[in-house]
Order: sequence, then structure tokens, then C-alpha cells
Amino acid sequence: MIEVLTTTEAQKLLRQLNTSLEQESRCQSKVCNLRLIESARDNVKDLLSLTQFFDFDMEAFSLAVNLLDRFLSKMKVQPKHLGCVRLSCFYLAIISIEEERNVPLATDLIQISQYRFMVSDLMRMEKIVLEKVCWKVKATNLGLILNVLWYLLFVESLL
Repeated sequence: MIEVLTTTEAQKLLRQLNTSLEQESRCQSKVCNLRLIESARDNVKDLLSLTQFFDFDMEAFSLAVNLLDRFLSKMKVQPKHLGCVRLSCFYLAIISIEEERNVPLATDLIQISQYRFMVSDLMRMEKIVLEKVCWKVKATNLGLILNVLWYLLFVESLL
């Protein structure tokens, strides 16, 4: 891939990239099992608007979409429960990426997203999502791979 690396940081990132690429095939949803939902575009729009509203990093958005995609590839979800699943994936993503002081309360998140379920429903759905993704929240996703590539290609060339 890259023959000569100038710093140990770049070598570490290259190892991380190789590991991520190896894990990607295991964490990717299977196209043959994927159930297409008409509101898939709305799912991503809602996740993006929540990410922008709370001013979270795009890594949180990317992970939330990845979690939602992996969950929906394994489970058939009724449209009335999709909002809870979407918000649970988002909450899991921000809990795993953001600092604890930046994570909003679940009640605030539900209020702002204007869904009609309770915190207990959100917590129960989180548990279901975690079980279906085999408790692997931080799976390889496009955001992680792009961050590593960007650093290797652009930041290293400036040094």
C-alpha cells in the first residue's frame, strides 16, 4: 500500500487501517438479507439532523448509521418502532464516541427528536440493538476508514 512511512504515528494508523479493512467484511450488512425500508433516506436525515443539532463529530453520525444498518439487516422492524431503533443507535454511537459530559440526557434526546416513547423504551431498545450487533458497537465504518486515509494522505504529506 504505502511503501515508506516517515513517522511511527503513520505506521500505527496504517496498522489500524489494515485491521479495519479486515474487520469491515465481518461488520458489513449482508445485501441478500437487507430489508429495504421506504424511509431509509429519512433515517439518515434524522440521524444527520440530530448530529448537527448537538454539534457532534461526523464519526458519531457514521457509527450511528452503521449500527442502524447492521441492526436492520438482522431484524425486521415495524415502522412504528423505527424511531426508537434509530434513536437507540444514535444514543449508543454518541455514548461510545463522545466524552461523558457532552452526552445529552436520554429524556432531552427524546424530547428534541419529538418521538412518543419513554426512556425505558429507549433503554430496552438499546439492549436489543446491542444483542443483535453482538455487543460490537465500534465496528469498522466508512467514517473511520476515511479519517485514517485522510491523515495518511494529506497530513503526512505536509510534514
